[in-house]
Amino acid sequence: MSSILGISAFYHDSAACILVDGEIVAAAQEERFTRKKHDPSYPHNAIDFVLNYAQIKLSEVDQIVFFEKPFLKFERLLETYVAFAPKGFVSFSKAMPLWIKDKLFQKNLLFNKLKEHDHDYKSDENIFFSDHHLSHAASAFFPSPFEEAIVLTADGVGEWATTTVAVGKGNKLDIKKEIHFPHSLGLLYSAFTYYAGFKVNSGEYKLMGLAPYGEPIFVEKIKKLIDIKEDGTFRLDQDYFNYSTGLTMTNDKFHNLFGHKPRNPKNEKLTQFHMDIASSIQVITEEIMVKLCKSIHKEYKINNLCLAGGVALNCVANGKILREKIFENIWIQPAAGDAGGSLGAALALWHLDQGNERKVNPDDDMKGSYLGEEFSQKQIEKELISIGANYETYDYDKVIDQTSEYLSNEKAIGWFQGRMEFGPRALGCRSILGDPRSDKMQKNLNLKVKYRESFRPFAPSVLKEDVSDWFDIKTDSPYMLIVADINNQKKILMTEEQNKLFGIEKLNVKRSEIPAVTHVDYSARIQTVNEITNKPYYDLIKKFKHKTGCPVIVNTSFNVRGEPIVNTPTDAFNCFMGTELDYLIIGNCVLDKNKQNIKLKKDYKQKFELD
Repeated sequence: MSSILGISAFYHDSAACILVDGEIVAAAQEERFTRKKHDPSYPHNAIDFVLNYAQIKLSEVDQIVFFEKPFLKFERLLETYVAFAPKGFVSFSKAMPLWIKDKLFQKNLLFNKLKEHDHDYKSDENIFFSDHHLSHAASAFFPSPFEEAIVLTADGVGEWATTTVAVGKGNKLDIKKEIHFPHSLGLLYSAFTYYAGFKVNSGEYKLMGLAPYGEPIFVEKIKKLIDIKEDGTFRLDQDYFNYSTGLTMTNDKFHNLFGHKPRNPKNEKLTQFHMDIASSIQVITEEIMVKLCKSIHKEYKINNLCLAGGVALNCVANGKILREKIFENIWIQPAAGDAGGSLGAALALWHLDQGNERKVNPDDDMKGSYLGEEFSQKQIEKELISIGANYETYDYDKVIDQTSEYLSNEKAIGWFQGRMEFGPRALGCRSILGDPRSDKMQKNLNLKVKYRESFRPFAPSVLKEDVSDWFDIKTDSPYMLIVADINNQKKILMTEEQNKLFGIEKLNVKRSEIPAVTHVDYSARIQTVNEITNKPYYDLIKKFKHKTGCPVIVNTSFNVRGEPIVNTPTDAFNCFMGTELDYLIIGNCVLDKNKQNIKLKKDYKQKFELD
């Protein structure tokens, strides 16, 4: 038996993954254990979990691999400073002590941390380092259902690369070309995230969700910042940005171009200006991604595309690539951000360095991305008793039936089953569920359960076999990473009066038979559900369809804004008691909010800082 432990850490979304004989056995993000969103620290808990799940002691692990090369990253920092000097001394001087103390000597740092897991772990000779973008590319290609594919990765920045194109075939993967820092699509999108008053590295989803409320009137102005070539390659004019040399993303020249300072989220509301900015940068992102895809398809003439890197989480751009029919097939790594780097680094070591064969799984090798912690019925009941929860236990069929009944009566449900998801999306194991036919559900879930901005859309989970009846998409989308339009026959067209509405006013217009999952532009971020990877969730939606004729339910992650997705039954109960969820279903236990001890109520509104 051969085992590889993959680790990503020290930037954001730290995570760990374990492979046994090349099979992905377990993977998890550190934030789920520490309850700190995007936790960048050494993933002690995640490593403990994957080792325990695989029943391997650290001293028995054959290789340990880190997802990037610290020396190359340090070289970029130094060269950037030299290139821009004397500008940027402040950010340089702030970064240096940390690098000299910890990051440069990362092998030593990792070795000392790893020893804490197992006193029998005595040598650092089995610690290896992958390249950041190779880790992304490997995470996208090796688990994919393709024998060969073009792999496009785009994010903020790794060591030097910000965008790479690779070609994968069998167990081989070659990076063919790269765009280097400071020219970065991820950092461009993050600059606009910062400018709209959202948090960089976590608020990008909000910018994407805000875009359909605006008009892309700033596209030409954005093209002053970025020179986009016909093949999709680009250069950013550094005169408008501050991320290379300063402590913010944008500078005064940027602010003067658009006529506003960055929004202060503490005391400034979102306006039509911010919606138009969001719409404009989304259009530019889609233009670049589509042009890149067209040019690489023309060059390499392979009909399969794999995507990873933070930009691959832009499911609107992914939907555009699909609609353009550039490639026959597209597969996107569900943990496309840095967390997935732990998985990619391990797979790269297994296939590329060790030359192990690759067996292609036509469904993909991610097991639905259900790679995290799982709790037995006995463990669930033990935890619920210890926290004083009031619950009833039903058999499987009754749980499915009862939950579908609650859903059809417009109740908000916390749903906790099976293994926790790996990646930023809840996929029906740690989810909050609702009735998509309700025109109140979207607003209620946002304001009363998630405590977040009312404009943010919710995703539909739909039975795989019914997806084309409801949405304009013919392919599978198991990881909620593709946006498609609602089918015409399900739409409710807007009146002339409604068409005149602006911005957030559009939110309350009923647009389809499933208004809770229909965004203002008639789009939806789709998750297709199949019986093989998640039977309880599949059975629940099927039962809901049986009762209502609708094979779709609302699925959002089980957390409040600013909180990581729940991991344990205790996390789930705390979130249940801190929000206006009506019922909580954990394993075979059913909890009714009205029957809980009032003293166990929590104030979740202020518990987590805004994300």
